[in-house]
Amino acid sequence: MTPEQFLELARVLPEPLLLVSGEGQLLATNQPVTDMLGLRRQELREIMLFELVSEPVNDIVKYLQACSSSRAMVIGSLTFRKNDGQTLICRSQGAVIQPWSPESSALILLRLENRNLASSNFVLLNEKIDELGKEVQRRKQAEEALWKANQELEIRVEERTTALQETLNELQLTQTQLIQAEKMSSLGQMVAGIAHEINNPVSFIYGNLHHAHKYTQDLLTLVQIYQQLCPNIPPEIQDKVEEIDLDFLIQDITKLFQSMKVGTERIQEIVKSLRNFSRLDEAEFKQVNIHEGIDSSLMILEHRLQTRHEYPEIKVIKKYSQLPNVTCYPGELNQVFINILANAIDSLEASANNGQRSAINPQTTDNQEFAENNPKIQIKTELIDQNWIEVTIADNGLGINEQVRSKLFDPFFTTKAVGKGTGLGLYISYQIIVEKHNGQLSCFSVPGKGAEFVIKIPINSV
Repeated sequence: MTPEQFLELARVLPEPLLLVSGEGQLLATNQPVTDMLGLRRQELREIMLFELVSEPVNDIVKYLQACSSSRAMVIGSLTFRKNDGQTLICRSQGAVIQPWSPESSALILLRLENRNLASSNFVLLNEKIDELGKEVQRRKQAEEALWKANQELEIRVEERTTALQETLNELQLTQTQLIQAEKMSSLGQMVAGIAHEINNPVSFIYGNLHHAHKYTQDLLTLVQIYQQLCPNIPPEIQDKVEEIDLDFLIQDITKLFQSMKVGTERIQEIVKSLRNFSRLDEAEFKQVNIHEGIDSSLMILEHRLQTRHEYPEIKVIKKYSQLPNVTCYPGELNQVFINILANAIDSLEASANNGQRSAINPQTTDNQEFAENNPKIQIKTELIDQNWIEVTIADNGLGINEQVRSKLFDPFFTTKAVGKGTGLGLYISYQIIVEKHNGQLSCFSVPGKGAEFVIKIPINSV
């Protein structure tokens, strides 16, 4: 770059600039330099840099040599003598524009900066940097506060969502329980109504069977007297006697009345069991015979215990001990018996479908009769002490694994196919025994070893 080219470039720049040779000769300056030093441009032509500064010549030479040999900008300090006799300390930044060569000297560009002004600018810059740093810190703190607030909000939202979900689950469970209770109430009313409607005509039939049998016997006795007193009967009567087989009729009609009597008594037993199951004609909380509740539940499920074309007969083994009457909610306790017995029947039917029968859980029974390879349910009652009784219902089905057993009493948990179970039977049973009767309901089972449900309730729940 020639001095003329430098001047053309430097003329538009606001910073003080000097163009010097490697030997220190001033080749060109711009107007900011003359203004800063208080000199005229003519005074700065063709003079040496050493004449303007107070630093030793050797120091200036070393500085210029450093600028000539470095590819980076070299920082230095120059003390200029102003026209008014004062000195001006400047911070200089030197950079080589044209390296030294045998043909020409090196050209060095020096940028000058008033140190006092630079210090003031540096202080101002530091203040700005401090303000910027504080602003950055404030923004960082604000971001941290916002992040923390978001975290707390997310936690509260999650907690609230969890609480709402639990409330929703409780409401759904309560709704399902109410529906189930309504179903049981409707079932009880229906059963009680059917029992009442059946009981009236059956009682009428049973009450008249005795008289009908007596009247029939009287008529047969009269026929026998006729036969004895009138041995020569007309041919028309003799033909009728042979047609109706009078001798067989006399023998069979007694058996017929006996059969009708047994049938009506059986119907009366069923009606009694239905009424006992519904318990609508009794107080809600009262003393009852536990065995009657178990027997009525078995009566309700008897059609599932009998032989069917796809399932063999399920034998029920009863081992009843002498028990006192128990103060309880009999209708709800019967519901527990129904649920557990129905599950035992389901397990035995599943065993029949699989074509196998489990071994017997040693904890369930040591009875050889129960251990035979046939579907069986054993019901055992026992007086534990003067305050507690125990009812055990065991089956010799396939048993229950630990993963399923641990969830048996959870609401809506079921292993049955869709439409075959709601998952509420054992949950409601657990609520009835544990919460309503202050008792205990446990299940003991090992896969392949059958299942045993143990019900313990106090004799007086109050």
